[in-house]
Amino acid sequence: MIAFEMSNQTDVTEFIFLGFSNHPSLQGMFFLIFLLIYLTTLLGNIFIITATRVSPALHTPMYYFLSNLSFLDICYSSTTVPVMLVNFFREKKTISYEGCLSQIFFLVTCAGTEGVLLAAMAYDRYVAICQPLQYPVLMSVKVCVCLVSGSWLCGLVNSMAHTVLAATLTLCGPNHISHYLCDIPLLLALSCSDTSLNEAVLHVASITIGLSPWLFTTVSYILIISAILRIPSAQGRNKAFSTCASHLTVVVVFFGTANVNYGKPSAGYSLDMDILVSVLFCVITPMFNPVIYSLRNKEVKGALRKLAGGCVFPGHTKV
Repeated sequence: MIAFEMSNQTDVTEFIFLGFSNHPSLQGMFFLIFLLIYLTTLLGNIFIITATRVSPALHTPMYYFLSNLSFLDICYSSTTVPVMLVNFFREKKTISYEGCLSQIFFLVTCAGTEGVLLAAMAYDRYVAICQPLQYPVLMSVKVCVCLVSGSWLCGLVNSMAHTVLAATLTLCGPNHISHYLCDIPLLLALSCSDTSLNEAVLHVASITIGLSPWLFTTVSYILIISAILRIPSAQGRNKAFSTCASHLTVVVVFFGTANVNYGKPSAGYSLDMDILVSVLFCVITPMFNPVIYSLRNKEVKGALRKLAGGCVFPGHTKV
């Protein structure tokens, strides 16, 4: 850091992460755990993407959304975990100012996009169960592409606004971040300039990008469940519910962990607890999504088995 004369302000060129600093003797174990989680996340989501591309049975809107969700989870996990893994081997766990802003941009983009994309997937399940005769029209290829593009656009616009505002902040020392990643609230805590505009935009975004998709998804599933309960046969009800069980599980995990991560009180949390909650949201959730779909979805399990068989026995076709 380069100090300005006649001023207590500093020109911050890098940040020092304090995350996991309370347990220096466990750095090697942490590295192995998070490396395993990251590799599982990459492998699981890559398998999902590949399976939805090569299996004709998965060429439907639901699995088109799922493949985009898997790509998003790869980006989400790759935003924070590689930097964290490298820092486990560094005595001084740092990130440049530009790197911090870049991490905020991609982290906020992925989180916002995933929330909106999950709402789009809820709409797909609503149309499939509540309006099945209109499904080919309401969920055409054009509509699906627009929903996915709109999800990314919402995430990008939201992230761009936060990143640009964060870049205008005047930051004061010390340059320590009590975490293992860069996030908007953490940067606001280091600022010695007026943050009222940043906080206002943050509140607006939490409603439009955070709360609105959750409310839309909740209402969709209320209508879906009410429609399922009106199906006369138990077999029909089970079949209808099985088509949305995986997505509903992913929704509960994502919005539940997001609420704990961003809705926790600003005071009263230890560094270790803060790190644990963030790891659950930013690292564990992207790994869970392909696992949930693989365990609860027969079509995905079948496609993954065929894909795994093709990898082990290339050119072999089971008769």
